[in-house]
Amino acid sequence: MKKLFLFLFGVLFFLEGFAQDFTVNKAQIDIYINSEGYFDVVEDYDLTFTAYKHGIFRDIRTEYDLVTAEGKQEKRKIKIRKIDVPDHKFEADFDFVQKLSSNLKIKIGDKDLTVIGPQHYQIKYRVYNAFLFEKEQIQFYWNVKPDDWYAAFQQIDFSVHLPINVDADVEDFFVYSGFIGDTAVSKDFDIKYTDGVFTVESHKDFLSGPGQSVTVLLNLPVGSVKELKPWWPFWTDYGWTLILGAMLLIFYLIWNKYGKDDRVVATTSYFPPSGVDPAMAGFLIDDNADTPDLISLIPYWGSRGIIKMEQIPKKGWFGKDDTKLTRLRPLPADAPKYEETIYRGLFGIGSSTNEKEILVSSLIDTFYTTMSTAKMILKDKAQIYYDSQAKKMQTRTVIGISLLGVLLFFVFLFFWGLWAALAVVPIGIFLLFMTVYMVKKNAKGNDVFSDLKGFKNFIKIAEQNKLKMLLQDSPSYFETTMGYALAFGLFNQWAKKFEALNIQPPSWYTSSAGAFTMHNFSNSFSESISSAQSTMVSSPSSSGSSGGGGSSGGGFGGGGGGSW
Repeated sequence: MKKLFLFLFGVLFFLEGFAQDFTVNKAQIDIYINSEGYFDVVEDYDLTFTAYKHGIFRDIRTEYDLVTAEGKQEKRKIKIRKIDVPDHKFEADFDFVQKLSSNLKIKIGDKDLTVIGPQHYQIKYRVYNAFLFEKEQIQFYWNVKPDDWYAAFQQIDFSVHLPINVDADVEDFFVYSGFIGDTAVSKDFDIKYTDGVFTVESHKDFLSGPGQSVTVLLNLPVGSVKELKPWWPFWTDYGWTLILGAMLLIFYLIWNKYGKDDRVVATTSYFPPSGVDPAMAGFLIDDNADTPDLISLIPYWGSRGIIKMEQIPKKGWFGKDDTKLTRLRPLPADAPKYEETIYRGLFGIGSSTNEKEILVSSLIDTFYTTMSTAKMILKDKAQIYYDSQAKKMQTRTVIGISLLGVLLFFVFLFFWGLWAALAVVPIGIFLLFMTVYMVKKNAKGNDVFSDLKGFKNFIKIAEQNKLKMLLQDSPSYFETTMGYALAFGLFNQWAKKFEALNIQPPSWYTSSAGAFTMHNFSNSFSESISSAQSTMVSSPSSSGSSGGGGSSGGGFGGGGGGSW
């Protein structure tokens, strides 16, 4: 049954254009942890090409958003060094490219030659800054097989070699496999520990397909691995500050011309622009894909009869309120891709018209990847409202800041010393971050933004007499506009204006607690949507306790590979 499922999954990937025409017959991964704060990885792949290919590529994710044991957010950048692919031609991103990118790509093969049938590839590299240091332990957390490999793995064996004079126990070692977020310890492997080496072998019926990962979590004793902390300057000198000030001024002038929106006069609007759903409206109002933008699709779908929503009161003293979403019918065929991504993430893939129910609580620590993907798609779809010239200037500015930063570093080092040179680093990082805001709407975007700005202002200042007139012409006015108010962050303010107008709450929202007045509805819906928002973006903690606490795909070493 498992192999049949993965076969069908593989067919789906083929239809989606991800077919890579090879199968990994066996993967042997050997990891050597060094007490100096790094580890070496040796990956051996025995695979079979079913079509002529130049070779394979290997992607390794280098940027991660972590949550520490204390609940603090942390951005982690791992470093990959000493890359080698014996007996094969290969290309790998050099250090400078790695610093600007969130992924490392290793491309193996000869563009002038193709191969077919059985092949063997060995990839070696060294990894820095990929340990999790806690008060009671040090964690090694690594994706032995990341989920973005576009091929089926029939066997995965691996070993983890501890530093010299460091000992551990099988109880400190955990293996997870399956789709991202699976927290159950895998039963697909045999684990042995001898003389400082953990040896792991997959069972004979093992099969790992695209979208699935194998992750190892090892708890090491405190002090067994050195923590390599970055060192930053803490004081500055004068002189070079004029050059950095000029650099900031030039950036401002470029942004003022190519990034700052034209002045737009808000036109009085009682309705949102035609053809712009709440998610897109929320993006255009602040040029950013926020979680509330996509959450606003829930009331938007409710008003269109696509879903219904029910608040479920808590049971018992220690229970929590929950929310049930029910699919009533599929999305329209012309629905934007980001809507489809959220919809499928909630209700699964398929065109069935049968009702399907899901509890929002079931999405905890799993739905965040869907939300992240939908945000990227929303941003991409919004580009039709933005000036392409500004986008080009944004790219040129990124390149210019990077090159100028390297040049100034050595100039400052020569003329003002080390501290002045190091001061270039935070300024450069700040300017690179600010290039994200070098976006400018085009004429079409300004027209839509003008209407959205006017509609948002109306939500803030609308009087009851005008709302009564709008309700007479359109009885479902509140229902069809509440999603936009939610995307603007004004739902409570908007709903309060309708409480005294004697209208019925939306029929697609109910509660097991009983009938709603408009006042009760606004309070209940606000609580439900706030809880849903928190749940849909929640992610598992990056650090675990001595009892495990990991998940498949949750460690460092994200990425994957394929053929070319």
